[in-house]
Amino acid sequence: MHVNRLISGPRGIAICDECVKTCHNIIEGERRLANQPRVLHNTAKVMPPRAIYKQLDDYVVGQDQAKRALAVAVYNHYKRIENKARLDDVEVGKSNVLMIGPTGSGKTLLAQTLARLLDVPFCIADATALTEAGYVGEDVESILTRLVQAADNDVSRAERGIVYIDEIDKIARKSGANTSISRDVSGEGVQQALLKIIEGNRVWVPPRTGRKHPEGDLLEMDTTDVLFICGGTFDGIQDVVAERLGLRRKIGLKPAQAASKAVNLAKESPGEIMHEDLMRFGLIPELLGRLPVAISLAPLDERALMDVLTRPRNAVVKQFQKLLSLDHVELEFTDDGLRAAANEAFKQGTGARGLRSIIERVLADVMYEVPSRRDIGKVIVDAAAIRGQTGPRILDVGGRPIGLQPFLPLDKAA
Repeated sequence: MHVNRLISGPRGIAICDECVKTCHNIIEGERRLANQPRVLHNTAKVMPPRAIYKQLDDYVVGQDQAKRALAVAVYNHYKRIENKARLDDVEVGKSNVLMIGPTGSGKTLLAQTLARLLDVPFCIADATALTEAGYVGEDVESILTRLVQAADNDVSRAERGIVYIDEIDKIARKSGANTSISRDVSGEGVQQALLKIIEGNRVWVPPRTGRKHPEGDLLEMDTTDVLFICGGTFDGIQDVVAERLGLRRKIGLKPAQAASKAVNLAKESPGEIMHEDLMRFGLIPELLGRLPVAISLAPLDERALMDVLTRPRNAVVKQFQKLLSLDHVELEFTDDGLRAAANEAFKQGTGARGLRSIIERVLADVMYEVPSRRDIGKVIVDAAAIRGQTGPRILDVGGRPIGLQPFLPLDKAA
């Protein structure tokens, strides 16, 4: 092959001008690839709302309307990110989400499941710990610090993550009935501070949680493509809905009945809770404007709580069955046992979150004894065990009933 020039190197090795060009093209190609935006794996770009809904349905029981609305919002958000070049003539806003529902209805689980199936950094922040800049507490920028840490300190990856801000209702603006003349630094002040990062802006973020130090190192982060999901129970919002609908003024309808009817209306028709109600509750209009997708979640009934125990991939019963199977012990819940656990959680008003504490209490002695014994083959939990009337039934490897010594506190055991 004829070349124009040979370039001599050490030890008599030479390289031609064609090879130099080839090497240059390889290096330039790698550099351009490194400077390209990170492409998300398994994003909503290739996962339409129906597929996102199906994934959510594997982990979250009920809340069909909420899952549909959330799937559409997330799909539109990441479609907007992936197609910025094609949207240069139209400025498409973010689909940040506000979830309203009682404790244990699945708000946090929905956000966690979304982050996992989209393979993006995810963090949970508690709004009650935030205060306005300059006061004791955490700055709102500390939320983004957690997101950067969840992305292994990769800021570019964090800029496409999901932030879930819990207890957003606890920073509601104080009502006019409040006689305090002090500044509302953990209410309206925090809402004002959140506006900048939720809307999308370049923010200076401390690399570690805590307050920003004037002389400390700061990271610059763009929140334009960060999806914010805010959640809260909004306890008392039913009274606001009842007043707006005029239920309190109806003849023969007591205040308690009016509030109950308003709750039922909100369950049956999520649209009954409007931005007007949320503003009267204490959220400022500017914040609501940056949370365009409002989703209402209904309390889980007993039937749904039974499904939570057994149907999802991470169901509580499946978790304990897997744990005991590692010790070669089979765990069985009878139908009446599942029904009793769901009934107890429903009466406590703790929703799905209370189911685990019930099962933990019932299996406390079993989980303590099983690792030290080889004669236990099966554990059966029925309604009597759930109610605390008896303990779980213990069978040996041959299927014969055996006893289980009750757990003794350390002071009595000694």
